[in-house]
Amino acid sequence: MSAALIDGKAVAAAVRARVAAGCRALREERGVTPGLAVLLVGEDPASQIYVRNKERACAEVGISSRVYRLPAQTSQEELLARIAALGGDGSVHGILVQLPLPPQIDERAVIEAIPPDKDVDGFHPQSAGRLLVGEPGFVPCTPAGILELIDSTGVSVEGKHCVVIGRSNIVGKPTALLLLGRNGTVTVCHSRTQGLQEIAARADILVAAVGRAGFVTGEMVKPGALVIDVGMNRDAAGKLCGDVDFAAAAQKAAYITPVPGGVGPTTIAMLMQNTLRAAGGR
Repeated sequence: MSAALIDGKAVAAAVRARVAAGCRALREERGVTPGLAVLLVGEDPASQIYVRNKERACAEVGISSRVYRLPAQTSQEELLARIAALGGDGSVHGILVQLPLPPQIDERAVIEAIPPDKDVDGFHPQSAGRLLVGEPGFVPCTPAGILELIDSTGVSVEGKHCVVIGRSNIVGKPTALLLLGRNGTVTVCHSRTQGLQEIAARADILVAAVGRAGFVTGEMVKPGALVIDVGMNRDAAGKLCGDVDFAAAAQKAAYITPVPGGVGPTTIAMLMQNTLRAAGGR
């Protein structure tokens, strides 16, 4: 068996096309241009790349983007004041603070300072609570993109055994809730899980979001499984790679996402979709 690649770039392009149409309709019907404000504190190279990619995506779909590049020594008070000002700006529909933040800033305090109706990252406790109880709200972009990738294969989540490796608030937990909302039978594994290899090997849908290069081996993949690799790591040679041993897993899985070109593009596309919704579009 050789797995079919899930083309994240193609899935993301379809989402962006949908968002672009929604932005056009919003401008024509109500004279509203969705606006996204991104705050970047410091000079983290990966964050710089992510922010540039978000700027390009905004330009493509018709979202007005503002990027505020702040020095690494910015105080928490200064950042919170900037968020408060953007919260009161009617032309800004979404506010995103690029993580990670410098050590002098409390990440949780910053996330909670973003108005819930502008929380396009889906990290605010109110957004998390809505997801937990199944009410409409902003869903974190990577988990939302994972569902888009699964849907692109035509595989139904309902009744499937879904295993999520990783329990972060940004990816693991919300992904598990989304799969549960699709009537999947969900197991969440983590660093303290006993028998993790055996559990993973029974998964019909396997999501790896642990942040360790090659953590998921071929033995952990059930024949015919759908494998989503969320990892973004560097191997010993400095090459970009995921959490899954791609060569081994691809010999057993039915579908698999590559790294790069899988989850990454869809994450940004879902941010565009959340911003459109924050502006009142569909």
